[in-house]
Amino acid sequence: MTDSKSTVTAPEGFQLGGFFGRDGDEIDLLGAIWTSIAVVTPAPGAQTPAPTPWAEKVIGHDAVVPFKQPEPVTISEKAAVKFKPQLHITNGCHPYPAVNAIGETSGGLKTTGAPSGDCKGSGWGSQVYGRSSWYNGVWAIMYSWYFPKDSPSTGLGHRHDWEHVIVWIDNPEIAEPKILAVTPSAHSGYSSQVPPEASDVDGTSVKVKYLSKWPINHALESTGEGGDYQDLIMWSQMTDAARQALGMTNFDKANVPMKDGSFEGKLGKAWPFG
Repeated sequence: MTDSKSTVTAPEGFQLGGFFGRDGDEIDLLGAIWTSIAVVTPAPGAQTPAPTPWAEKVIGHDAVVPFKQPEPVTISEKAAVKFKPQLHITNGCHPYPAVNAIGETSGGLKTTGAPSGDCKGSGWGSQVYGRSSWYNGVWAIMYSWYFPKDSPSTGLGHRHDWEHVIVWIDNPEIAEPKILAVTPSAHSGYSSQVPPEASDVDGTSVKVKYLSKWPINHALESTGEGGDYQDLIMWSQMTDAARQALGMTNFDKANVPMKDGSFEGKLGKAWPFG
């Protein structure tokens, strides 16, 4: 080995490598090699595609799968389950789910045949939709049902029906909330009981019936007759697709009462305290 030292510089575009030998306690460069460096230019970032425009997806009224009732977690969810009403069907259709988890909605039924023709209950189970809020210092819980048609008799009425009842309680956060009033929907308006009759309440469940007084279309009324419960799904518990579908789908003459843009207006119209 010699004592001469030299500086080795890699040509542009190459990196320096080498092979080495030992001379006593020193390691000397015996030779140099250069490896080409591939220069990679990043591709321009792909542009985010524009959101797909919403499109109505309608399926058969008996093909809509309801949401299972989730375990309530929040105070408002627990109150909604606690005060879930009973629905008695006097005549006409039974309630059906209106939307499934992926946003497909019910196509409803024509007003042909008997008032309850082809709508005596879904094989998938039914649904009641809920939404709640403070309004003028009172806690309001809206429970809504969907019916494939509203037909007092053959040829009368219309495809689709939405009806709802609002249960007004003092405070969902206290141990024993009290029902202050109940307002069932009726022909774009409301009837009211302030407070409800004892016979029209079963524990913490108000009882309402769905009926038509011919030739008038169906509505809800308070009743002493017992009814059925449906799986409850709150507005905030639904999928985004389901909420969007309920907000955008055209249900003809029937209006989704708990959707954005309708909910607060309904509470104002139903306000039962003067």
